[in-house]
Amino acid sequence: MALFRAFLVEQSDPDHFYALLADDSVRQVGEFADLDGRRFLDVGGGPGYFHDAFSKAGAHYLGLDPDVGELSARGAPQPGMIRASGTELPVQSGCVDICYSSNVLEHVGTPHLMLDEMVRVTRPGGTVFVSFTPWFSPWGGHETAPWHYLGGGYARRRYLQRTGHEPKNKFGESLFALTVGDALRWARQTNAADLVRAFPRYHPWWAHWIVRVPALREIASWNLVMVLRKR
Repeated sequence: MALFRAFLVEQSDPDHFYALLADDSVRQVGEFADLDGRRFLDVGGGPGYFHDAFSKAGAHYLGLDPDVGELSARGAPQPGMIRASGTELPVQSGCVDICYSSNVLEHVGTPHLMLDEMVRVTRPGGTVFVSFTPWFSPWGGHETAPWHYLGGGYARRRYLQRTGHEPKNKFGESLFALTVGDALRWARQTNAADLVRAFPRYHPWWAHWIVRVPALREIASWNLVMVLRKR
């Protein structure tokens, strides 16, 4: 519940949200893979919140982000952070133990390509952990929500008219309509990895069943986690 409340102030208080999210990410990833001494790649690592948390847990951390502004949001980029694209990872195949991405996939125009890349760079038996905000969730439009339910283009134009400037997350450029169904279909069709678990990130364990209900999961998941094991 604390993580969900922090999510609601992600843009107004990013330090609070992302520090809490990073610590919770260590806990969640640790349920599926040992972190100590493992080679860990963070796709979309941003300004270093995850660097701090996963390094503290003993992982050998490498993070990348295509956006210079994100990398330097807290000052100089952290050691171990590089500028690169999630759809063209500058990493050899099968060389990381854990490939991780948080709240990035919905900002990629070709999300399936990014998922393929994440699996490619992970060693056989390694773990892929990815989470994103589904388009039809109440926060799917990010700062333009809930008007994204009337269309992403409309929500973007309305935000511009109301505030006088474009949203940070521009539909069609840096925000895309990725659904839970889209992601799960990719996970079940890929020949390179097995889907271990899919669950709503901010929900208690007893609410994980909603991911199994096609229409409900799109609205009620808020944030979807997929954990895969490389074949």
